[in-house]
Amino acid sequence: MTGPLIKVDKLTRDFDVSKPWLNRVIEREAKQYLRAVDDVSFEIKKGETLALVGESGSGKSTIAKMLVGLLKPTSGTVLFDDQPMRMDTSDNMQQLRKRFQMIFQSPFASLNPRWKVSDIIAEPMVVLGVEKDRNKIGKRVDELLDLVGLSEKDGNKFPHEFSGGQRQRIAIARSLSSNPEFIVCDEPTSALDVSVQAQILNLMRDLQDELGLTYLFISHDLSVVRHMANRIGVLYLGALVEVAESKTLFQKPKHPYTRMLLDAVPDLEMTNRMRKEITGEIPNPINPPSGCTFHPRCPFAEERCKIEKPKLLIAGSGAAACHLVEDGLLST
Repeated sequence: MTGPLIKVDKLTRDFDVSKPWLNRVIEREAKQYLRAVDDVSFEIKKGETLALVGESGSGKSTIAKMLVGLLKPTSGTVLFDDQPMRMDTSDNMQQLRKRFQMIFQSPFASLNPRWKVSDIIAEPMVVLGVEKDRNKIGKRVDELLDLVGLSEKDGNKFPHEFSGGQRQRIAIARSLSSNPEFIVCDEPTSALDVSVQAQILNLMRDLQDELGLTYLFISHDLSVVRHMANRIGVLYLGALVEVAESKTLFQKPKHPYTRMLLDAVPDLEMTNRMRKEITGEIPNPINPPSGCTFHPRCPFAEERCKIEKPKLLIAGSGAAACHLVEDGLLST
């Protein structure tokens, strides 16, 4: 692995959740904004998998959409192979879109039910101008179907004729049709049966090794992340609270929130580790707590945590945003 393929710097996204103008005038209320992503920075090296984990509402999918140009950041930058992800002109995005794709969460909603599978897989090639010869497009579709474990004959079928796992294989084939280098995987197995999840994950790892792909893997399932990721970033209320190598994060988590997530995972290896339920709820993102946003749920919170927002600082082989970790007061 060489330098970073993706470099995200201080990425922020706000959503206007205000009431209609007339209601605000009558009720004398100001505009309200929800900060879904708060000053997030990270890098993804070529050929590796970075996973982003966190509870629902932590900003995982919003980051994914900004990385592929589906959402415009409020502030911050995304560099793809040292090129800025600019959406100001269609030509800029057209050139970059050939190099990245996205696999969506639901294989039932992400495939056009009125199109044949061959047309679905061929669409990126046609739209992005990767290939114009119809015979070559058909041959490439057949190759992709075979690559993801389906038959060439499946190209003449419609999505409703397939199971959930097979539909996700079609979605993976579609994402590969433009020969991308980087793929954003937004919880690609969460809508599938457990028995099928392992097959899809193994397929994705095999494709990564064979094609040299780089993944951003979004998930809330820590067992899936452990299987897929080289590095893991933990999100809480839109901000990164910890980043570490996968093995290090599972063995020696730094941030109290990471510890809470891992303590709630069932002990399948039967090490006699006591399982603890996740306590508390994510605060209202429209009115987040002051200081460290995790302090209302943190068992180690001090007065400083309620006032001062911690920075993501180097902690061992990773990084953590916690005053106690910074001061060396939390043992691993």
